[in-house]
Amino acid sequence: MSNNSNNGKVPAQEFEYKAEMKQLLDLIVHSLYTHPEIYLRELISNASDALSKVRFNALTDQDILGKEAELAIRISIDSKEMTFVIEDSGVGMTEEELIANLGTVAKSGTLSFMQSLKEQQKQLDGNLIGQFGVGFYSVFMVTEEVTVETRSARPDSQGYRWRSSGQGTYTIEKIDRAERGTKISFKLKEEHKEFAEEYRVEQVIKKYSNFVDFPIYLGEKQVNSITALWQRSKSELKEEEVNEFYKFIANDYHEPLDFLPISVEGKVTFKALLFLPKEAPPEMLYRQSELENRGPQLYVKKVLIQNECRDLLPEYLRFIVGVVDTEDLSLNVSREVVQSSPVMAKIRQILTTKILGWFESLAKEQPEKFKTFYKAFGAIIKIGLNTDFTNRDKLVELLRFESTKTEEGGYVTLREYTERMGADQKEIYYHSGNSRSQLLAHPNLEYFQDMGIEVLLLSDPVDVFVIPSLHEYDKKPLKSIEKADIDFSKQKKETAEPLAENLLAPVLQLFRETLGEGIEDVVESHRLVNSPVTLVIGKDGLDSQMEKMMKMMQSSMPAAKRILEVNTSHPIIRNLAGMIIADINNPLIRTAMKQLYEGALFLEGGLESTTAFLSRMNELIEAATLSR
Repeated sequence: MSNNSNNGKVPAQEFEYKAEMKQLLDLIVHSLYTHPEIYLRELISNASDALSKVRFNALTDQDILGKEAELAIRISIDSKEMTFVIEDSGVGMTEEELIANLGTVAKSGTLSFMQSLKEQQKQLDGNLIGQFGVGFYSVFMVTEEVTVETRSARPDSQGYRWRSSGQGTYTIEKIDRAERGTKISFKLKEEHKEFAEEYRVEQVIKKYSNFVDFPIYLGEKQVNSITALWQRSKSELKEEEVNEFYKFIANDYHEPLDFLPISVEGKVTFKALLFLPKEAPPEMLYRQSELENRGPQLYVKKVLIQNECRDLLPEYLRFIVGVVDTEDLSLNVSREVVQSSPVMAKIRQILTTKILGWFESLAKEQPEKFKTFYKAFGAIIKIGLNTDFTNRDKLVELLRFESTKTEEGGYVTLREYTERMGADQKEIYYHSGNSRSQLLAHPNLEYFQDMGIEVLLLSDPVDVFVIPSLHEYDKKPLKSIEKADIDFSKQKKETAEPLAENLLAPVLQLFRETLGEGIEDVVESHRLVNSPVTLVIGKDGLDSQMEKMMKMMQSSMPAAKRILEVNTSHPIIRNLAGMIIADINNPLIRTAMKQLYEGALFLEGGLESTTAFLSRMNELIEAATLSR
């Protein structure tokens, strides 16, 4: 290997970082100072990726440069000079790849996400760096300038030297370099001289990179233990070792919530080691679409074929981390063949069945652990109800809901709900909204609370799309309590006599005239106990939360007309009936009716203009104070 440039024949070309890249570098260098050691994890991770790629390419490409070179990572340090060098014999980079990999932001949205974290004054933990593909730049936490020398594994490749201080620019020049691969070298800042000490470097490697699939040499000594844990039987697996393996492949500081070893022999043969994270990764919360491109690692005969193989699991299970290794695919299998392979389809089917069985076991045997899992991934699991019809019944049994009979944060299953239903209750009732407190305060819940009938409280936005599609459970229909066609024949405890028909009819008629086209109908209510009016939806109407979601996606969608239900036992309605008898033309009657209707709209979050509402409220207060 040579450090010589090309004798000055062609000067180094200078490139400027894009503005977004400069901001990102500034964020990384100044917000990750609490985890400077992660720079080493990231450099090793990049080297390992480069080695995996060259190993894979060598299976089909006979002309690859340095075909006999050992696949390894070598680190050399000098504690006196405070220099650090890491070199791999991996795939290397062309000039275009240098610019693409070291000069631009790897993933769109990375900068805005990191900035939003900083604005919320959340610490940027080192875990995010690897997940967002900007790991190399973490090296600028420990040095002022970095030199990268590289040569692509393509036979006609040329050597290049990339150099930058991580400020505004970087340079690239051609160099003489015989070997393929990449060498990164730099001098450590005084405050980070610990990384020029062997014991400290070895400590960091064992902490983060012990399971890298290639030998890591520190000087002449190999410091990592390459071991395919997934090839071992369950009895041979030590929890501490398994946890460390998870942290390595998941880029996670936390231990996993649980793990599942799988060994299958038969029509297909494969071994797997799967993990359940304790929390959803930040980018999954940031962009739901991240699920589309996730999945466990796919190995064939212990050779990594795909880092995130989306075809191993259905989308709603792709938060599962782990390794799947089979001998039933050829080593030189292409991504397209993987997608269409019947072997993969069978593996996917078996994995899905075993994972859902794993969740069921957790629910029965370790309910607290299951609760932690469900809080993190329940919303994602629900997506499977409308995509995986083969396993729909199993997924329905995994669902958990808060209800009027659970504590806040407590859960009930559909099975538990039906087991404690009264003999005369024929339907499963649910109520959807933004929060538990808002749901419990809604007038539509009054009858059910009064009669002790349990109602599921749905505050997860996913629920409004998923629950109506279930239609029924255990032959009992699921019904929103907003629906007009609920059977209220079971007598509620009355607090006052309802209005006689000859008094009620004029009230309902005047409500209809006053509210006009804005309302579908006005009817006597059998569900209200303490409130004067409420809004409900007709038989074929959309749940109000569903309508709200649809309007967010399609703002031009018109709001459906509601039915106004009137509580004829309520003092306000009884007083209005008296005012109508005294003088039907009294303007306060119509003002009060509009106010009651808009108050019900306001409670649902459907009141578009509050100006008239407030003005009318002041008018009514003035009238009330005058009458005193």
